[in-house]
Amino acid sequence: MREKLRVLELGQDMVPAEHFTPVGGGRMTVTVETAPMKTYSAGEILHSPQQPCEVLFILKRGRVRIFRVSADGRALTTAIISPGTIFGEMVLLGQRMYDNFAEALDGVTVCVMSRADVHKFLLSDPRIAARITEILGRRLADLEQRLSDSIFKSVSQRIAATLTALAARAEVPAGRLRPTARHAQIALTHEQIAALAGTSRETTTKVLPEFADRGLLRLARGRITVLDPEHLSDAAG
Repeated sequence: MREKLRVLELGQDMVPAEHFTPVGGGRMTVTVETAPMKTYSAGEILHSPQQPCEVLFILKRGRVRIFRVSADGRALTTAIISPGTIFGEMVLLGQRMYDNFAEALDGVTVCVMSRADVHKFLLSDPRIAARITEILGRRLADLEQRLSDSIFKSVSQRIAATLTALAARAEVPAGRLRPTARHAQIALTHEQIAALAGTSRETTTKVLPEFADRGLLRLARGRITVLDPEHLSDAAG
């Protein structure tokens, strides 16, 4: 069975938009000032399988696409990462990238941590260490749910579930949600959505107009607007 990429989400209570802002003051504020930050432009690669060293990223701003390259050279998207998410290669946390690349989808700011940084900034704080332990357990449950969905849900249900999850993140607003928009907007291609749902681009291109005809979505080039998240969630089964 192909190994699954593991991505940890600290959540808005632990890593909100301002990144480790005070939960009790003091210690968490110091982390913001001292943890190393780096910025990337859209299209830049943050991580590739050729990188030999351990490095952990905490996404502060923007979106990151995790993808792998197939034997025939196609890029297959495995995850879209939003702010407040940990990713990268850090065996200490059970965090692996395997053969995946990480690419900035837009302007990105990340906190870049070595193993020593992880000990200093994360594991030394009991609150964050406990949160990471909780997340590891939740991620295992999420992977089991995805496996179950791939077996028991139809393709249209999986696409609906993928869009529902992406829309929920956009409303935080962790995705590409315009400030003036009334509805969540997902700025992904049909191929990227298909990869996340575990299906083909052709099938996704067929299913999306059906959802649009039912008033669940509005389709535009490179962007999907979720008009009726409640009924879209119902369509996910």
